[in-house]
Amino acid sequence: MLTSPASSGQPLYIKVHEEDNVAIVVNDQGLKAGTRFADGLTLTEHVPQGHKVALRAIAAGGAIVRYGEIIGYAERDITQGSWIDESLVSLPVAPPLESLPLATRVPAPLPPLEGYTFDGYLNDDGSAGTKNLLGITTSVHCVAGVVDHVVKLIERDLLPRYPNVDGVVALNHLYGCGVAINAPAAVIPIRTIHNIALNPNFGGEIMVVGLGCEKLQPERLLTGTPDVQPLTMEAASVVRLQDEQHVGFGAMVDDILQTADRHLQRLNRRRRQPCPVSSLVVGMQCGGSDAFSGVTANPAVGFASDLLVRCGATVMFSEVTEVRDAIHLLTPRAADEQVGKRLLEEMAWYDNYLEQGQTDRSANPSPGNKKGGLANVVEKALGSIAKSGRSAIAEVLSPGQRPTRRGLIFAATPASDFVCGTQQLASGITLQVFTTGRGTPYGLTAVPVIKMATRTALADRWHDLIDINAGTIATGEATIEQVGWQLFELILDVASGRKQTWSDRWGIHNALAVFNPAPVT
Repeated sequence: MLTSPASSGQPLYIKVHEEDNVAIVVNDQGLKAGTRFADGLTLTEHVPQGHKVALRAIAAGGAIVRYGEIIGYAERDITQGSWIDESLVSLPVAPPLESLPLATRVPAPLPPLEGYTFDGYLNDDGSAGTKNLLGITTSVHCVAGVVDHVVKLIERDLLPRYPNVDGVVALNHLYGCGVAINAPAAVIPIRTIHNIALNPNFGGEIMVVGLGCEKLQPERLLTGTPDVQPLTMEAASVVRLQDEQHVGFGAMVDDILQTADRHLQRLNRRRRQPCPVSSLVVGMQCGGSDAFSGVTANPAVGFASDLLVRCGATVMFSEVTEVRDAIHLLTPRAADEQVGKRLLEEMAWYDNYLEQGQTDRSANPSPGNKKGGLANVVEKALGSIAKSGRSAIAEVLSPGQRPTRRGLIFAATPASDFVCGTQQLASGITLQVFTTGRGTPYGLTAVPVIKMATRTALADRWHDLIDINAGTIATGEATIEQVGWQLFELILDVASGRKQTWSDRWGIHNALAVFNPAPVT
């Protein structure tokens, strides 16, 4: 809650839950010692914007509460009105997985939201794309330089002939050889690369460029893993650079160009047409988070998520380490006990993964997160899960899996922006919403990325990088619901091609980062 209206120009703080004993400072540049709030609270020292102020005295070892949850314990006595930085907050133990309630508070379905469509590219399998792209899959990084070279030629010489094709994407990655291809965990990168090729924005046109001697042969890439839709060699076009017919670099280039041209001819026949919102698959992600993320942008994203689910769409939230410390708030929302168990399985898998690396969840927050007011991963997780809204969790996916149900999906991924984006792409997202408090120019080539700022100061400073501002929620100029509706409408406009994201306008796109927990040889 706000201590005073935004128009008053008075100092403001946000207290999320009635049981909280801390609040975050709203005012840009923070507030100096001696500042008095409307309720009488007086700062004993300077508190930066987004950082926590003690609403009452907290004894050493006492619980520090935000979002109505314990985010840590006081390292020493903390006086009322003082700044609580991360050095004063000891990390609590993570919620034990073996005793969590499963599907005990399943949310009732929200009323259907009817009458909304978007103009997309309908595919034969019933999915719909938000872009019309030629995706060139690679089976090994060795061919990346050649493919990048050819993509430039395609853009210069071929795309002008095909005005209905939005572009061509080189699906390069660092996997494919020098890896333990038969290790149990290798299923994740193989599944990921396979499923990226099937993303709806590529229109079912499968084109693979390989080298010839790599471990991940095109045949294996297309067959995939036991839990994917296998593809036959006849269903794809495969170019191997080591084939004897390629005498010199020019022959390789010509072969790839001729193959691409055949796919472009078919893609050019596609047209946007009205599609039900139920065919949208939207990924929700946050990066460069701050203490405002959980009270402005992420709750607005959560509201928009619920609107999409009410339309029958599929919405994914991810980032295991930024869910782990709030998992006790999610398992009761599982649609059934099996979904709840799958949540626990993914948490346990990642706990073990971190343990094998001789680290734990405390490694997550970045220096930027802390500068933005986040004390630790617990506080970060409690704000992160706000992106999931209020809907029941319909399904849980392992990294790179594709959903079999619609609704709210937890797609397990690392929290790294680039890895999460890549894994969500494999899971079939056709558009992504990305919230940020510190700011990042992140983008994906294959899907439009809508960037939402948590603070007005960031939105103003990065006016030609941020697509929508949620900072107005912090100052009381807008409600979570109002910004959520704005985001929902922007999603439909971007999905329809009526509006372009800043990252697409500038061509700012990050490379794919396939998650590979298996050994590299």
